[in-house]
Amino acid sequence: MESEQRKLRVAIDTNVLLSGVIWPRWPHAVLQHALHGDFQLVIPEIVIVEAQRHVHRRFPEFHVDFEMFLALVDCERVPFPTPDEVRAASTLMRQAEDIPVALSVIAARVDYFVTLDKDFTDQHPSTQRVRDVMPPIMLPAVFLREIMNWSSEQLEALRNRTWSD
Repeated sequence: MESEQRKLRVAIDTNVLLSGVIWPRWPHAVLQHALHGDFQLVIPEIVIVEAQRHVHRRFPEFHVDFEMFLALVDCERVPFPTPDEVRAASTLMRQAEDIPVALSVIAARVDYFVTLDKDFTDQHPSTQRVRDVMPPIMLPAVFLREIMNWSSEQLEALRNRTWSD
């Protein structure tokens, strides 16, 4: 009997979840791959809570789309880190509010973390510590190109796409 190949596990950040629902660009394509089961989507609970807050406050017209995505996608949810864990990791990130996301992603032991947050993606000494302990951190377009094998033409077609395109 052949062993089934383990599905790639990919965590996303709040900005990818939110942008992917609101604009039909690279984060949206990442979410579409998740909906199609091309990888196992992993979402920290803190990401869902933050995204829901932003949708309700700033983008209420996307509330139904956001909730529908969460209802339809097969995703693994990662619990909040404890307050003690967050305090113990106080020097992990430049921005304290990013620490719970980082700790959740680390705990989930995913293959990749997809984010638009410069506090994760910047190749700078101030982000080195978190990059040393995280799984590979990728921008959505880089993830699509390097992991999902998108061509430059496919990526470029989404760069400034709108819902009316």
